[in-house]
Amino acid sequence: MQKLFHISGEPDIKIFHPRPSPQNYSSINGNVVFAVSESKLHNYLLPRDCPRVSYSLNSKTSGEDKIKFFGNSKAEFIITAEESWREEIENCTIYKYELPRKTFRLLDKNAGYYISYEPVVPLSIVEIKNPKEELAKRNVELRFSQNLTKLAEEVVQSTLGYSIIRLQNAKS
Repeated sequence: MQKLFHISGEPDIKIFHPRPSPQNYSSINGNVVFAVSESKLHNYLLPRDCPRVSYSLNSKTSGEDKIKFFGNSKAEFIITAEESWREEIENCTIYKYELPRKTFRLLDKNAGYYISYEPVVPLSIVEIKNPKEELAKRNVELRFSQNLTKLAEEVVQSTLGYSIIRLQNAKS
């Protein structure tokens, strides 16, 4: 069974209290604590508000899309962030909280989202001083782009698996 995590820029969270969901899900009725599965954790190893497009190969990925989006990369996942976030990514510290599975239920399998309606006390916390290094350890290639919106549109039209996070914060 996969572990569950919450990534934060805050170093000292003792308890996660349920809050309103930042997205509208018809299956959420009330305030919740969000967690992400270990298999999707890489999508969140950047500053919270950083816009990003994450994608991966899957059984439906065409050879054309593999060449177009991965080229010669050996990475399992590619995350592209906006160029204007490069310095913040290179200089940030984030915190990985492991959360107990007990009160969580699956919300979105593709995104790896789990929710709990109850307050949650973290099991542990790990400081991550170099998110780029942490991503590399997980076979994730981090790229930067001047135009994230165009990339997001192309990825959505592709045969890749993808996740688009905080695109509303993109400058282009």
